[in-house]
Amino acid sequence: MDAVQTAQSNSTGPQPTPDPASDDRLLTSDFQTFLTMLTTQMQNQDPLNPIESTDFATQLATFSGVEQQIRTNDLLTSLQSSQDLMNMGQLSGWVGMEARAEMPATFTGTPINLVITPDDRADRMALVVRDANGAEIQRLTFAPGDDTITWAGVDADGNPMPQGIYSFTAEAYADDILIEEQPVQVYADVEEALIRDGETWLIMAGGVNIRADQVQGIRNP
Repeated sequence: MDAVQTAQSNSTGPQPTPDPASDDRLLTSDFQTFLTMLTTQMQNQDPLNPIESTDFATQLATFSGVEQQIRTNDLLTSLQSSQDLMNMGQLSGWVGMEARAEMPATFTGTPINLVITPDDRADRMALVVRDANGAEIQRLTFAPGDDTITWAGVDADGNPMPQGIYSFTAEAYADDILIEEQPVQVYADVEEALIRDGETWLIMAGGVNIRADQVQGIRNP
């Protein structure tokens, strides 16, 4: 295989999510305010011109709706917590396994297995390798029909690449014209599963972080 270089993708951390507890506190405050206003209105109504029964029924319906909304939010929060715990229980079995996903990989001197989607239109495929800074460091040619390849992690002279994080893309060519560039799936060891901002994340060997829903496959190492 020929060798040349490419650049790594940066992973983006999760964005902050709204705090459901803050919404619940706001609803509870509104509920108490509504209750106080309704009680005050009933105590100070004009005996000669009392509140119409229809108005009173409407206010009671509103009262019930606010209460139900608070209870629904509490239930949803509880269900979310239960779902998170269930996900953690299921994912605990992934620790120590190899997960396959579109992600960077940590090279420690051991060849890295890659999964690629073949392109029937291509007459030539190229694997592009990038380092942690996004610089292209290698470009390798492989057969268009190959769906799995192994990156040995050595340069053109057979010397090992520096250990660290690398990312991979595959380029498809037809008559030397680039027709597609696609991400490459990588196998990596799962070291930890955790919940972060309401999402389940996996910590891979070398510190690469991915969301659990990005995993395309799991296998014994």
